[in-house]
Amino acid sequence: MAARNALIAAPPYAVETALKTLGANIRTARLRRNLTIDEIGQRVGVGRRAIMDAEKGKPSTAIVVYVGLLWALDLIDQLAEVASPDKDEEGLALSPARSRARRKEALDNDF
Repeated sequence: MAARNALIAAPPYAVETALKTLGANIRTARLRRNLTIDEIGQRVGVGRRAIMDAEKGKPSTAIVVYVGLLWALDLIDQLAEVASPDKDEEGLALSPARSRARRKEALDNDF
């Protein structure tokens, strides 16, 4: 079966690594809680294959599966920090609010 898009077929190395790390972290959290794949799958409402794919960091796994697993493992609060605008150094530096020029009042043509 061909991938639906190039990002799934051949993700950039950083994306692939991040997904694999997330999957491994989810697996570690599940094992520390002594939960089986079937038990966590029932909590999230997905099958074994979806859990195994997420734990492997497969790019084709829906984000809702990853987020559902974080929720089931009581780790969802950590998700709030992902891409936080307050921690986006580049975005803050480029923000128009930081470099906004002062508005000049309209010039009066009366001399």
